[in-house]
Amino acid sequence: MFNQKPPMAEDLQELVLNLPREKNLDGTNSLYLFKGAWVSAYVLRAVDSFQRHFIAQDTDIIVASMPKSGTTWLKALTFSVAKRHIYDPKESPLLTTPPHELVPFTDTGLYMEDPLPNLEQLPPPRIFGCHSHFANLPESIRNSKCKVVYICRNPLDQVVSYFQFAHQFKQDGKPLLSLDECYENICRGVHVLGPFWDNVLGYWKASLERPDKVLFLKYEDLKEDIISNLKKIAGFLGIPFTDEEEKEGVIEEISRLCSFDNLRNLEVNKNGVRPSGAPNSSFFRKGEVGDWANYLSPSMAENYLKIVEEKLSGSGLTFKTSQ
Repeated sequence: MFNQKPPMAEDLQELVLNLPREKNLDGTNSLYLFKGAWVSAYVLRAVDSFQRHFIAQDTDIIVASMPKSGTTWLKALTFSVAKRHIYDPKESPLLTTPPHELVPFTDTGLYMEDPLPNLEQLPPPRIFGCHSHFANLPESIRNSKCKVVYICRNPLDQVVSYFQFAHQFKQDGKPLLSLDECYENICRGVHVLGPFWDNVLGYWKASLERPDKVLFLKYEDLKEDIISNLKKIAGFLGIPFTDEEEKEGVIEEISRLCSFDNLRNLEVNKNGVRPSGAPNSSFFRKGEVGDWANYLSPSMAENYLKIVEEKLSGSGLTFKTSQ
């Protein structure tokens, strides 16, 4: 998962020579600072191609996030809300198809398989996932009428969840670096798609400046009250739930369909492997708020949280780190 390196375009290969490099989880210096974000070598070409060549349509929906922030859940929710006039929740494609297949990643997915994928034939609304920082999104996304739904998770659970996810993969039987070994780099913002604060701040500020363009959601809020957040997503997408839908319990049906336990226990998500090599089951771990306490010492958590809070100072953005 960390050593696959498809050939890069010559101009990008030349650019890489001058990019700052740091250790990735496999211990190699294969994490590059590309346009302000730390990107693994194996996805660098795809990230560059997506940012340069993706052409958004006004009806597109972009589901954005830091990795391991509730992305899989938000993909399922957004798909169900946006496509509910086509698919009844009881007959949803989610019952037989993984969320990441219905809502494919662009920067770490489609553009890895093909640097210039043909996406024109997909029926609207097209829904894509991405982990790019807001400032690095293709101009066509930022300047079109397409919608961006972003989900943020508290920094402690996010970083722990990513490490637990990544450690399911080993290269040639070699163990990956531990959370303790990477802690200093994490505190400097040096980790996959980090710095955390730059990723979340870009979307946070965009949501305040352009609330019709970017919807900023918090994982912990969704866990606390999924119904009101489903209404928020539907309203933002311009397809609010009707009184009739509310009376018929459509919102509750979508909530049940997309619940962590339901998705995790579907056969399609218990079996099979993504093109990246990640088992479908690896995208469903615990989904708990505050699980970081089982992996980070109090002093590690306090120190990292203090750094994040300083970086976000004055923004008005805060996090819940426990239920």
